[in-house]
Amino acid sequence: MTDRDAAAAGAMPQKTPMPWGLYVVGALGGLLFGFDTGVISGAGPIVQSDWGLDAAQLGFITASVLIGSMVGALSAGRLSDRFGRKKLFVVSAIVFIVGGIGLMFSQNFAAMSIFRIILGFAIGTTSTLTPTYLVELSDKGHRGSIASMFQLMITIGIEVAYFINLAFLHCNAAGLANWRWMFGSELLPAAILMIGSIVLPESPRWLVKEGRVEEAGSVLLGRLHRTADAAKAELADIQAVLAKDPGQGTFKEVFKTSGKAALVAILLMFFQQLVGINAIIYFTPKIFESSFHFDASNAIWISIGIGAVNVVSTIVATKLMDKFGRKSWLIFGSIVMCVAFAVIIVVDLVFGTSSIAAAVITMIFIAIFIIGFAVSWGPICWILISEIFPLKVRGVGTSIGSAANWIGDFLVSQFFTMILAACHNNIAVPFIIFFCFAFLSIFFVKFMVPETRGRSLEQIEEDAMGK
Repeated sequence: MTDRDAAAAGAMPQKTPMPWGLYVVGALGGLLFGFDTGVISGAGPIVQSDWGLDAAQLGFITASVLIGSMVGALSAGRLSDRFGRKKLFVVSAIVFIVGGIGLMFSQNFAAMSIFRIILGFAIGTTSTLTPTYLVELSDKGHRGSIASMFQLMITIGIEVAYFINLAFLHCNAAGLANWRWMFGSELLPAAILMIGSIVLPESPRWLVKEGRVEEAGSVLLGRLHRTADAAKAELADIQAVLAKDPGQGTFKEVFKTSGKAALVAILLMFFQQLVGINAIIYFTPKIFESSFHFDASNAIWISIGIGAVNVVSTIVATKLMDKFGRKSWLIFGSIVMCVAFAVIIVVDLVFGTSSIAAAVITMIFIAIFIIGFAVSWGPICWILISEIFPLKVRGVGTSIGSAANWIGDFLVSQFFTMILAACHNNIAVPFIIFFCFAFLSIFFVKFMVPETRGRSLEQIEEDAMGK
């Protein structure tokens, strides 16, 4: 019996492996995000030392990329809805290359800040575009695992960048300082994304929205489904939902028709950042250099270890993401983060930062925090903001959530080093703040976040329209 015959007889068609290579390429936008996060954690303290920058200036160099990211995130929705997901990947890669070259040859604080903003535009664009693209390209049975690959690429980018930082730590080749080579290495993931984007298909849902139904059918049949019947059924669902409300998405329309979804997206992404993930990723070397008096090389090795935990935990998340509800994972992650923060705070208040034992315990529970975040808030927030909006406003709605992420990231990155310096490198105070947000996030998830696992995007949209 063929698959078509089985489907006609009411039986489930046999499953085949999903085209994971396709999704890996589609997730490459996360590589830009992660690679820059890892590079700045190593290069930032060296630039601060070479140029004699204060804590506020180091914080701004780190956080200035987030200004561009906010602009890129807010622009990406409208641009991707107008020109398509695929073309915007290529443009983002080119902008990232320009920013990377500029950083490599920056001569002062102002120039570096400008090129960090340019780099940020590309990162913000891809951070909005990639989860939406992966969600629209996947089926409901694999959507969580596939969309989690964006976060996996972020963690891989961070870890690779840590090794790059270590490799260039004592390199001053061709008259260029080590931190310049660290920034120059960012050209590599941009080139990979630009080449990879050539082989990607366009989002079938965007093609339907643009009236290119035949092309959408070809993508669904040739890339994503085993049977022609399955492809036709999904194509019909997409057309039916879009026909009910075919208007073009705008920011005004998002808040008018999907106001609750917008609020949930904004708060999800604020909480994702305000629990302190990027402050810890950016400044782990600085924490162990300033607070525990480690040298730069040992501090980077600690970052590499933390990054490895992040990668492995995210791989686990991609395997388990579709087996449990989104809300359950988020609440589990919040509890783990609260426990980790509580231990770090107690250790710092009781033992201070003068002992090796305190440093080891802090290191272990930062790793536990990373595990809790990586299996929950890391991937799921990006998945949810791409699931909860209707097709006509998905690009713009996702861009609002992504922009909120970058605003939260900017606030944490800008003020973390300043708070640390004001507290004489005592880490308890910023970690108390992170603990409070992790605790509050439990109640936010319980009472406000919808469950989306196991439902098609069209089902989620129809339920939202019905309510």
